[in-house]
Amino acid sequence: MYKNIRNYDIRYTDVDFKDELKLSSLLSVLEESACASADELGFGYDDITPRGIGFILANWYIEIYRPMRLKDRLTVHTWPMKPKNTIFFREFEVYCDGIKVCAATTRWCMVDLETFSILPTSAFFEGDTREYNEFRAIDFNSWRIPAVKDGVKKYEKVVSLSDYDHYHHVNNTKYADMCLDVFDVDEFAGKSLGAVQITYVKQCKYGEKLEFYRSDCDGFTLIEGRVGGEPRVRLKAEFIDEE
Repeated sequence: MYKNIRNYDIRYTDVDFKDELKLSSLLSVLEESACASADELGFGYDDITPRGIGFILANWYIEIYRPMRLKDRLTVHTWPMKPKNTIFFREFEVYCDGIKVCAATTRWCMVDLETFSILPTSAFFEGDTREYNEFRAIDFNSWRIPAVKDGVKKYEKVVSLSDYDHYHHVNNTKYADMCLDVFDVDEFAGKSLGAVQITYVKQCKYGEKLEFYRSDCDGFTLIEGRVGGEPRVRLKAEFIDEE
C-alpha cells in the first residue's frame, strides 16, 4: 500500500492572528507532499515538463477536525488514485501527535502547457502499470459548488506579481487568502474552518481585476471571485466552534 509520508513543522509565517495554520499554508503543505509523491512515482514536474505537460488543480475538498497551531508537527500522508479519463484523484490525511486532524481529496487535470487545453490521462499514462491505492481519505463526490446569485460584493483585487506562479497564472494557494478576505477578523473569534471546498473555474492572468462576492447560507458561506462578471474561483466554507 503506497503512501508518501512527510513531516512539517508549523512556522510563525504559516499562521494567522490566532496562531492557527492559515488555509493557504495548509494547501501549500499538502501540495508539497503531492509534488514529492509525484516525483517518487515518476510523474513529477521534472518528468512531465519536458513533454510540454503540466498538472493543475481543479478541486479541493478538505475537512479540518481541529485547528492546527503554531509549532505543531504535522505528518502528511498522500497517495494517488487510478487516473480516469481526464481526472487525477489524490488523497491526503494529516496527523498531529498520532491524531488525525485533517483529511482532503483533490481532483487534478493534465494540460498542454502551450494551449492549456485539458489532456486525456493517456497522454502520459498510456500503458500505465503502477499500482494504485483504492481507498479514499474522504468519501466525497459532490464537487459542484453553487453559484453566488445574490451575494454582496466585498472587495476587488488586481492580479499582481506575487500572485503568479511558473504556469503564468494565479497560484491556486493564493485564492485561499483572497477568498477568506471577505470575512472580518471578528467573525473568526471563537470559531475556525471546519470544511472547505474550492473549485478553480478558470485561470486568472496578470493585470486582471478579481471581484469577490459573498453569500451567507444556512450553515455555510459561499464566496465567488469574478473577472468581468465571469466566475473564476468558488469557495464554500463551513465553520466549527473552538473549545
